[in-house]
Amino acid sequence: MSHRVGRSVRERTKPPLPVGTRTRHRNRLLAASTGFATVLFSVVLLAQPAEAAVSNGGFESGSLTGWTSTGTTATVNSGAHSGTYAARVGGTSPTNGDSSIAQTFTTATGENQLSFWYDISCPDTLTYDWATATLRDNTAGTTSTVLAKTCTNGQGWQQATSAVTEGHSYTLTLISHDDNYTGDPTYTLYDDVALTGTTPPPSLTRLSTDPFTNTTSQHATELEPDTFAYGNTVVASSQVGRFTDGGSSDIGWNTSTDGGTTWQHGMLPGITVYQGGSWARVSDPSVAYDAKHGTWMVSGLVLDANVNGAGVSVSRSADGISWQNPVLAVGNDGQGYDKEWIVCDNTATSPFYGNCYVEVDVTSSGNRIILSTSTDGGATWSAPTSPSGSPSGLGGQPLVQPSGTVVVPYSTNGTSIRAFNSTNGGSSWSSTSLVANVSSHGVAGNLRDGEGLPSAEIDGAGKVYVAWQDCRFRSGCPSNDIVYATSTNGTSWSAVTRVPIDATSSSVDHFIPGIGVDKSTSGASARIGLYYYFYPQANCTATTCQLQVGYVSSANSGTSWSAPATLAGPFTLDQIASTTQGSMVGDYISTSVVGGKAVAAFAVGKAPTNGQAFDEALYSAGPQPIAGGPVRSHQSPTYTSPAPTGRAALVTAR
Repeated sequence: MSHRVGRSVRERTKPPLPVGTRTRHRNRLLAASTGFATVLFSVVLLAQPAEAAVSNGGFESGSLTGWTSTGTTATVNSGAHSGTYAARVGGTSPTNGDSSIAQTFTTATGENQLSFWYDISCPDTLTYDWATATLRDNTAGTTSTVLAKTCTNGQGWQQATSAVTEGHSYTLTLISHDDNYTGDPTYTLYDDVALTGTTPPPSLTRLSTDPFTNTTSQHATELEPDTFAYGNTVVASSQVGRFTDGGSSDIGWNTSTDGGTTWQHGMLPGITVYQGGSWARVSDPSVAYDAKHGTWMVSGLVLDANVNGAGVSVSRSADGISWQNPVLAVGNDGQGYDKEWIVCDNTATSPFYGNCYVEVDVTSSGNRIILSTSTDGGATWSAPTSPSGSPSGLGGQPLVQPSGTVVVPYSTNGTSIRAFNSTNGGSSWSSTSLVANVSSHGVAGNLRDGEGLPSAEIDGAGKVYVAWQDCRFRSGCPSNDIVYATSTNGTSWSAVTRVPIDATSSSVDHFIPGIGVDKSTSGASARIGLYYYFYPQANCTATTCQLQVGYVSSANSGTSWSAPATLAGPFTLDQIASTTQGSMVGDYISTSVVGGKAVAAFAVGKAPTNGQAFDEALYSAGPQPIAGGPVRSHQSPTYTSPAPTGRAALVTAR
């Protein structure tokens, strides 16, 4: 009786909605969803005894297998947080009281956090309708509320977490409550229920220090690293002493011979005037190894006194520690160049084993792409040639398949990713094929973010992975995800797939990806490590943006991913080098896999304490495990988004 009294007051202030009225988002969800197990009375759906892990936590079975269900529940195949399916608790028509799904499980060694995602559709008020979740510790005999009673509508996916104790038995109950009032049914989608181990961010190792003191560039600054691994050796290179208007005082080398645990470092000799060479500056370092000739190589874009990209230098070393003066692979011919990259064919059975390839674009010819080939360990280089059709672009990253086919994904100056290949050792190059168009959010704070540039790697069987930042999975393009496409032949490409670092409704902006693939793996078991930069809040300013470094991994070729780990930061944009195109950690980073673990070098800014304007240096978080996880990637829904913004300057990035 008391409920009806309260209800009569409400009825006078809020006329009933017509049956079936709901928000446009929920109409789409209802129209596209499929109910597989609507239940009106308490029933057990193959509930199982305590598990060593959550069973069917992503609901990708398309059913509620593993869960005990009461009230009105279903799985739906639209609007999932990741993958294809989510659980819907409550109905799209009014229901009376609690609906719930529950599961009992036991935490394993190393598991100390429970998490799940929820998306509430509650057009009523908290007085009458809500979502909530409880977690009972069966071992300790206590119950906690993981999700307090909440009534929101249209807020998108949110995450709830709770600490758990290793070895304890728990029962998680996910609930949606509806008061059966006509016109405002309440239900909640739940997805990606998982147990994980949370560990503190790894300690960072500072790899090197800017030794230069010339007053014309900024010190101490190190940025834009590339890495390459062969055997147990990893070589990283970077710009050192960044100029505001392009280039740096020199390229630094950082070498680990124990899989990225400890490092040696120094500066490449003979390139710039600051290290015994003749060029004014150098930029865009890239690393390769030639197994046939036993030679490490670091390429660089040499700049003249007019800050013109004059050509491509290649420095060589037998051990990654003692380096020779460079040779000039391309240029010194009055043309302008930008964004070179280098790779070698290291498959002994390839007909072109020992070939090395340099790709670069000619800025003085509209960013026309050219390539040059070496067959003698980088000592000499062929006259450059262009792909068929003389395409325009930048940021190409050549990769060599075991067959000897070279695949080169590149950016069409920010608007799309395309690729071309050579099947004859670089004698000629094909026309281009579309990988994907790029839809990207302009990163806040005037950060130079390499928008539109790809990061590319290859697995042991020659499958190519190309990653970039893109907003197509976020309605309205408020921020970027890291996405990727794959190909086994360099001409036919998969649909674009989103790396599920967090919900598409989150405020996080992700950019500057560095993807690495374990070349000892391939196919459905290919192991991937992905480093990236991010802002926790995309809508920030130059004074409020907080830059961080993150990492995720997949152990099944990108089908599902680990929870993200934050490795470095936050740091502010005034702690990193200033350039005419924005604050800078680099237009790119990269990831190398050695010994089954992912290694990267990345620039981190800190507050300077020695009177310098900056303290931006290269760091490593050490070899990171490629453990993968339960969070499933997906390829839809996508949205029409604006074209890339603010990237015209990348045509001459330097």
